[in-house]
Amino acid sequence: MVAGVALLPNWSAGAAVIDDPTVDAGTKATFQKLADAVFTDRTQALVGGATEGQRTSAFSGDVRLSGTQSHQEDSALSQLRGRKDRLAELGEQYSAGNTSVKLDATRVEGRRATVAVTETTSLTYKKVTGSQPATTGFQAHHELTFRADRSGTWQLTRIKDTDEGYLAVNQVAKPEVAKPSVKADDNPPEAPRAATTRPAPAKPKKLTGSAYDYKAMVAYATKYWSKYNTAYPDFNGAGAGGDCTNFVSQSLKAGGWKHVPGYTNDFHKWFGTADIQSDSFVGVNEFSWFALSSKRVTSLANVYQADIGDVVQMDFNKDGSKDHTMIVTKRDAQGVPYVTYHSTNTYNRSLASLVASYPTAAFFAYRT
Repeated sequence: MVAGVALLPNWSAGAAVIDDPTVDAGTKATFQKLADAVFTDRTQALVGGATEGQRTSAFSGDVRLSGTQSHQEDSALSQLRGRKDRLAELGEQYSAGNTSVKLDATRVEGRRATVAVTETTSLTYKKVTGSQPATTGFQAHHELTFRADRSGTWQLTRIKDTDEGYLAVNQVAKPEVAKPSVKADDNPPEAPRAATTRPAPAKPKKLTGSAYDYKAMVAYATKYWSKYNTAYPDFNGAGAGGDCTNFVSQSLKAGGWKHVPGYTNDFHKWFGTADIQSDSFVGVNEFSWFALSSKRVTSLANVYQADIGDVVQMDFNKDGSKDHTMIVTKRDAQGVPYVTYHSTNTYNRSLASLVASYPTAAFFAYRT
């Protein structure tokens, strides 16, 4: 995700809906009701309680799914129930979930409507011990398409996830991610893949007396995971590549990583301000190359060895180009790290959840 230069508000990540202020409140309420129902059902499929094929009562009356979308939602709920089972095998379950949806922009043109929404979801971890976080949460952005039949009943015909580079725990569509071009003579260092098996070999981390302040990294990530620091650009806009590495770099900087000034495209350099950022500050692969070549990190053999302030990356389709960067903000007594990141905004998501959601992805872990 080599970021561009767009500076857009968070909700516009990939969305292209221009708000029409003349849309009446009743129509907006109809769209709101169906959006709430869709994303609530997806969240509840991870929690349990609903029987196979059961949907919320909101799918009735003046709020409906088209035939095609109905089949797609059945498939999505089935996939999410399968993910719930894989999570249970990894020792993770959710006892409750809550989803709210905010309509950011609504446009109606004849019988067709497009709606940009922000979904905010929290999940409560089941059987929480003293060392586990109580909840995990994320924000996701979607574009919904509706069509009205001749009687005026609106039907949801399409859901498009507009965030770049990340699959939320209640999403099923694989993201499309931009791949940076790499010159053959650059000779960047290659990070070894990290295993995802448990239990992991012991790899304790010294959290005090280090050159870096890991608690400060966690405090920064906790503060800005959903409310962005306006002292930096936001790279969530369409074509900008995503904000995940930019956010992790900011967190590391807050904990003591120092700038290495130079040309922006030299992966041996690392710097980021409101006005200029090196490729290594905002790009997934370039960050890995800088971190390894500068000796600021060492690779971990297993993702479950990661501790607070460490960095985890993913290559979703194992094509040799990394796609996503996250920082560890919690580690529980059972040896499970929890990560926080942007694109999509997520707080304290367990690595077990990511492994279950991406069973064929390659993982990389870095000790900072």
